[in-house]
Amino acid sequence: MTGGRRSAGILLHRVVDGGRQVLLGHMGGPFWARKDDGAWSIPKGEPDGDEEPEATARREFTEELGVPVPEGELVPLGEVRQSGGKVVTAWALAADLDPDQVIPGTFTLEWPRGSGTVREFPEVDRVAWFPLAEARVKVVKAQRELLDRLAEMHSFE
Repeated sequence: MTGGRRSAGILLHRVVDGGRQVLLGHMGGPFWARKDDGAWSIPKGEPDGDEEPEATARREFTEELGVPVPEGELVPLGEVRQSGGKVVTAWALAADLDPDQVIPGTFTLEWPRGSGTVREFPEVDRVAWFPLAEARVKVVKAQRELLDRLAEMHSFE
């Protein structure tokens, strides 16, 4: 996939009680405040200039969650195109992380739109671990493919 807006992120995953779980963040800001299903995402963001996608994924993970990327091997999950046209490049990382340690980054937005009032919102307003089946319901539609690819990678464990 080429052209258009790009983003890169990391899908953290772990095995608990024999089942695979993934870490997702609920998108912050007023648009997502009252939404749940389809309003969660992997930690991701857009590159700074000519930044390489893996460097973007690592930087954005830390910026969005306020914690360093856990140690481990990043395994490519490929790209997906979201409904707005943005192409997301993602990596899987087998690691654990305590959601209570997350200190989300923030962004500014004029809200209400057209009011002239600029407010600050968290990039993610909560972070949680989900079993894959539940994560498919929670995550934005295009990112379901990333969950499927992760499941395929681990189907022979």
